[in-house]
Amino acid sequence: MIHYSLICVQAHEFDGWFRDSSAFDAQAANGSVHCPFCQSNKVAKAPMAPHVARGVSEKAPARQQGGRSEGGKEPEVALLDERHAQLRGMIRELRETVLAVAEDVGESFPKEARKIHDGDAPERPIRGRASFAEAKALLDEGIDILALPPGLTGDGN
Repeated sequence: MIHYSLICVQAHEFDGWFRDSSAFDAQAANGSVHCPFCQSNKVAKAPMAPHVARGVSEKAPARQQGGRSEGGKEPEVALLDERHAQLRGMIRELRETVLAVAEDVGESFPKEARKIHDGDAPERPIRGRASFAEAKALLDEGIDILALPPGLTGDGN
């Protein structure tokens, strides 16, 4: 069995247990997974924090143990260790969740975010595009936004 934190299109969060990840995928695809709050069948996996071990492992690179490798040279490092692979997985999951539950408002994101913030449009999760200056202005106005991380699939999306 696998446990997932789930989120619906209305941003209700709840838990679900499935035989395996493919069981969730199949049930979500055919609309069998429903939000217990609003009964929506537009449900995605919510980001979950993995178990994080504390302390330095014996296999940790010399730099993490506070020193240099033998011979005084900088230690060899891997491009992607297990911890970073987990982080990339969490980022990928966050992106997939946002894409699944948020309405794409495209270039009108700043305008729509202000309307929602001011109560002139219904509150709902949205996504879209904004320039750096537009995003900074939204933050300066007290509107909470988050830059959507890249897909981390190698295709640049």
